[in-house]
Amino acid sequence: HLARRLAEVGARDVFAVPGDFNLTLLDELEAEQPSGGGVRLVGCCNELNAAYAADGYARARAGGVGACVVTFTVGALSAINAVAGAFSENLPVVCISGGPNSNDYGSNRILHHTIGLPDFSQELRCFQNVTCYQAVVNNLEDAHEQIDTAISTALKESKPVYISICCDLPSIPHPTFGHHPVPFFLSPRLSNQMSLEAAVEAAAAFLNKSVKPVLIGGAKMRVAKARKAFVELADACGYPFAVMPSAKGLVPEHHPRFIGTYWGIVSTPFCGEIVESADAYLFAGPMFNDHTSVGYSLLLNKEKAIIVQPDRVVIGNGPAFGCVLMKDFLRALATQLKKNTAACEIHSRIFVPEGEPRPSEPGEPLRVNVFFKHIQKMLSGNSAVIAETGDSWFNCQKLKLPEGCGYECQLQYGSIGWSVGATLGYAQASKDKRVISLIGDGSFQV
Repeated sequence: HLARRLAEVGARDVFAVPGDFNLTLLDELEAEQPSGGGVRLVGCCNELNAAYAADGYARARAGGVGACVVTFTVGALSAINAVAGAFSENLPVVCISGGPNSNDYGSNRILHHTIGLPDFSQELRCFQNVTCYQAVVNNLEDAHEQIDTAISTALKESKPVYISICCDLPSIPHPTFGHHPVPFFLSPRLSNQMSLEAAVEAAAAFLNKSVKPVLIGGAKMRVAKARKAFVELADACGYPFAVMPSAKGLVPEHHPRFIGTYWGIVSTPFCGEIVESADAYLFAGPMFNDHTSVGYSLLLNKEKAIIVQPDRVVIGNGPAFGCVLMKDFLRALATQLKKNTAACEIHSRIFVPEGEPRPSEPGEPLRVNVFFKHIQKMLSGNSAVIAETGDSWFNCQKLKLPEGCGYECQLQYGSIGWSVGATLGYAQASKDKRVISLIGDGSFQV
């Protein structure tokens, strides 16, 4: 049942590290081959990398899920750092842990792989802080419901979930698992129509009276499934659009009105000037933290901003409109805005194309700008770039992504070494792409 549910939601590869509490579970999962609607197990070196791989796998598939299987406490607590990173990036990762024997609960026994106390809830309590749902399967009567609730919650919330399965249960038959599971049908989330109409009316009035408005895309466009709606809005209104650094790769960079990455004083040349001189800006799904705001130094005025979050719209210092889905709002707003290309025209007047780096002299050490010139030439629509925390963040922001080229980074959590495991997961999910990972040597060693 677990294998078929994971395959149904797109996690056809499950990243695993065997341990004595999950051996039977892994045997049963391995018996459910992909050809029969099951999953493929991918063995990993350690639990942290397995969970990083699940993170990368979830990123590669739009609306997809990543999954990993670890062992009780020693394995799960090794994986928890990666699960926390997935939580920060709104990724549905299912972390499955082999738990103690169901007969051990309430026995006051001390088990190995624990911290030496007869309390088996330590792992659960840790995961409560970094997952949106936790299921402890220690009997077969409600196992079906627990597993389905956990996986469906991961999809609905786009956050990680935790499932612990007692080590003696996976091979025991039960009537609730006597047939293939009925496919999930998750009720779609809907906007409050009155709130949506009021938000669109207020936003249109705000933007239509502005002289040189701009659009800026943020990382939460992914979880809001609003990437396409954002570009449709830009096409309809004629405003130039940029992305925040954590949203690179979420919009097409070959678009004629794309002006680069807005990142304060380290923005793409001429992008920051256009954004910060605008008299109105719409941010779709922004994440303002100390990294994306360059130490909170952005020269923005809240009174000029429309902030669109996945289910909420705030215009200036108010009003605010709740129960409004981002994609519904952007599509409705596109029909109400007057065409205004003023900011685009200003950008075209001040824009100077980037020059080529000075050629290397014979015997000269390789320079970063020359190195990235060659990386740029390697990119195509069949590529994907994974940028590790650190220097790669800044250098990869300068890459111009061809149409169809993927891009991933972990700007919110910034766990060094994330990209190594994430590369495995991303590549496993996107076998048609050449994945190019740029990783600092320290991160690679981690």
